[in-house]
This record gives sequence, C-alpha cells and structure tokens, in this order.
Amino acid sequence: MPTGEQHGEREPAAVVDRLRVVIAEDSVLLREGIARLLERAGFEVVGQAGDGEDLLRKVGAHRPDVAVIDVRMPPTHTDEGLLAARRIRTEHPGTAVLVLSQYVEEAYALDLLSETTERTGYLLKDRIGDVDSFTDAVRRVALGGSALDPEVVALLLGRRRRQDPLAALTPREREVLGLMAEGRSNAAMADALVVSDRAVEKHVTAILSKLDLPPAAEDHRRVLAVLAFLRSV
Repeated sequence: MPTGEQHGEREPAAVVDRLRVVIAEDSVLLREGIARLLERAGFEVVGQAGDGEDLLRKVGAHRPDVAVIDVRMPPTHTDEGLLAARRIRTEHPGTAVLVLSQYVEEAYALDLLSETTERTGYLLKDRIGDVDSFTDAVRRVALGGSALDPEVVALLLGRRRRQDPLAALTPREREVLGLMAEGRSNAAMADALVVSDRAVEKHVTAILSKLDLPPAAEDHRRVLAVLAFLRSV
C-alpha cells in the first residue's frame, strides 16, 4: 500500500500526543458536540465543515489524521458525505475516514468498504453517546485500523448466499468472526466473550483455516481479509 509520503501527504500518525481531526456535519449542534467530546478525549479538532465541498477544502488545508463525516449533507442530503469520504481516500491517503449514519444503509456501507477497511470506519450516530467507545473508534481508525458498527457487521454476516461459506463455523466462531469484523483486538474479544486470550487465538486460527484465509499478525489485515471474503461470495 502506498505511503502518505509517496503521495506528497503527511505520514499517518503512529504514536502522537494529539491526533488531528476534521469534522463534517451540517447540524451545528451535533458538530460542536462531537468536537467537544473529541477535544476532551485528547484530540485536536483542526477544522469543521457543514457540507462536502467545505470538508474537502478543510482536509486539503489541514491534512488531518482522520475526518469524521456525516453520510448525508447539503445540498441534497443523500450521499454527499460518502462521496467526499471516497475522494479523501483517493486524494489524501494520509487521512483516515470515519463515516457516521443515522441508520444502517447497506449500499453505502458496501460502497465504503468495497476497496479496503484500513483507516476506515462506519458507525451509527447513536454510538456517539457511548463516549469511550466512540473516541476509541476514532483513534483506532486514525492509527490505521477499522471501526465497523455491530449492526453493519451483522448485516454483512447475515446476507443470504447461495452457498454459505460460514456454514462450517461453530456458533462461537461466528461470534468471534463478528467481533473481528468490528475491528476488535484478541484481548478485546476475550473480554467481550469472557474467555482467555489463548481461546480467542485458537478460534481465530480455526476461522481463518476454515475460510481459506491466510493468518496475519495485524488486526486490520484480518478484518480486510474477512470482509473481502464475505463480499466476494
């Protein structure tokens, strides 16, 4: 994958004190609320935008680590945010994107995830209320990972297929696969399932083996492989 430096962009953040964020949301009240939450969590909000064009200008000017973007913005309130997110990934690869939606829109989710899940997030706006989880998701995406809403994951896992590639998985392995697709680490999955880290490692190994996916050390690579597999069948 090309680095930001090769594209003339600033390198993605690795370990920094304050990750830089641009927020795009046409509701001023919600936009200011998100900005306050992120600033209290240690982020630096370097720009705010109320529409897609202003978002692109702010990203171009500030080169943030991550852009938090509402799917629906003026003038048509349809997919302006999604289109802007895709342009940012192409024109500013050093900036991660976290898209917010009022409810799960399958076509939008699949469009956003069609090329990669690295440095990409898709969350329902309701998740903002869980401040710790929301800020963790923003940070994870900014640092190169993914953050997918559990409802998006459930939608992807529940899509009907003529031949179900997940049929070989046990119920517990399906649970682990769902948590993997949300972008959780092995330790986080162990906490959620109340099992040992070793048990999670065994489940992950079994899942990758049954789905004919090569194991990889980095969590975002596993997520990318799993979602790519799910979309291809």
